[in-house]
Amino acid sequence: MPSDDTSAPTSPSTATPATDYRALLRNREFTGLYVSLTLTVAASTLSGFALGTLVDERTGSPLLTAVSMYGATFATVLGALTLMSVADGRRPRRTLVTLQCVSLAGVAAQAVPGLPLAARFGLLLVLGFFQSLGTGARMGLLAEVVPASAYALARSLMNITSGGTAVLGFAVGAVLLRHLSPHDVFVVAAVLTGLGLVAVATTAREYSTRPADPGRPGARSGPRRTWTTNVELFSHPGRRALLLNLWVPNGLIVGCEALFISYDPAHAGVLLAAGSAGMLLGDLTVGRLLSADRRRRCAFALRLLLAVPYLLFTASPPTPVAAVAVFVAGAGFAATLPLQEQLLALTPDPVRGQVQGVESAGRMTWQGIGAALAGGVALYLGPGPTITALAALSVTVTVLSRPFVARAR
Repeated sequence: MPSDDTSAPTSPSTATPATDYRALLRNREFTGLYVSLTLTVAASTLSGFALGTLVDERTGSPLLTAVSMYGATFATVLGALTLMSVADGRRPRRTLVTLQCVSLAGVAAQAVPGLPLAARFGLLLVLGFFQSLGTGARMGLLAEVVPASAYALARSLMNITSGGTAVLGFAVGAVLLRHLSPHDVFVVAAVLTGLGLVAVATTAREYSTRPADPGRPGARSGPRRTWTTNVELFSHPGRRALLLNLWVPNGLIVGCEALFISYDPAHAGVLLAAGSAGMLLGDLTVGRLLSADRRRRCAFALRLLLAVPYLLFTASPPTPVAAVAVFVAGAGFAATLPLQEQLLALTPDPVRGQVQGVESAGRMTWQGIGAALAGGVALYLGPGPTITALAALSVTVTVLSRPFVARAR
């Protein structure tokens, strides 16, 4: 394990820019963050699928099932509002390792047989809070590890791998749940979380900054610093417009995905995997093959693509048709890449970690809102009509907010 070296490492801005994914993976620190994220996503996918299945078996409620799969996202907003400034603190590696340890404890606790559902939902909220801080710390470290010119490429690779891992996670989860209990799947998720902890702890250096350096919040990290930065973040109309489009259309479509178990229990794994596969293809195409300028020009079309295919659910399509529609829509999640690039360009360097953490936390929170909204409406309309309604609302938000996003450039 590397020591907590307080000397300032080579600045990413002066490092040789990474021009492709292989060049990025030759960076040991980036590889550690990348592997850790991959294992964490795999664990989260398996545990979410296992918990959703467990809750559906016990309650049969679309609302509780949807919330159980995405409920952790509700607590991410608490992290964004209170302690997200730790993402730009003086010891980001130590912070990330500590938060990974907390996540491991929480996932392991879900594996306890006979745990009441109320306790499981409580664990979801605790995990969501600390995971939001972990995301901010991870993205803050990423901005230190790779040069600014390679940041979009690095995020693209992470997004691609997250999508691919989710495909495998849902597919493997469906297979495992045919032979194992949900509690056994939680054990597998805990092991993966532990491996993710080892990956980051053994590769990342400590990017400490001298206390006298005014460029970082450093020792001032805490609720007051978090709140001050958030007020400044939301006071900028361009950043507000970008955050709206990163959060709301995305969250509404995740609400559609949260209804797959209730919509088609026998083929929910197929639909979830199709959406993740589409996300994988979209991120690969947009992040690797398009220039930054072309990504910006495609952002609006991608946000529409994210929702329009779900309108087919109004006709209750057969599973193969539904899977194709979900796959195509999944490619629209790649709209986050150009929007994140624009947000980063409007963000001062000293608070990059916190702003990226807030963006991620807000996106995850809106996923939880979308899941809860979908589950609640489905109690009255049914899963199919609710999926269609949420997709139509996502299209509406995208179209109405387009002029504000254009001004943010």
